[in-house]
Amino acid sequence: MNINIVKESRGTLIPIDLNQLPFSPKRIFFITDVPKHELRGEHAHYLTKQVLVCINGKIEVHLDYGNNLHKNILLAPGMSLYIPNKVWDTQRYLENDSVLCSICSTHYDKNDYITDYSVFSKIKQCY
Repeated sequence: MNINIVKESRGTLIPIDLNQLPFSPKRIFFITDVPKHELRGEHAHYLTKQVLVCINGKIEVHLDYGNNLHKNILLAPGMSLYIPNKVWDTQRYLENDSVLCSICSTHYDKNDYITDYSVFSKIKQCY
């Protein structure tokens, strides 16, 4: 996703063009106030696809596709990352002031979450 940051004397604008997403967004939330080096995520979704957008700070995101791992670092405001469904996602917040925006393809449903890695592994073995 291409995000063109606008910096000016009155502040920074981080516009997110929802038409660039690979899905129609149903939910947006922000994660803030995570202590430095704290882990978040540590789950996958059966159905939900996400785009993570760094708003501030630095966030390391590990994606586990079941057969390979990808380490990504969102280093600056506007950097984004697409996460398909059925991909295990772990986030480490590298700075105290890090802010992450998550844009999701579905409404919240607690039954969509895969929070047990052994269940995730079994699902991925079926593919």
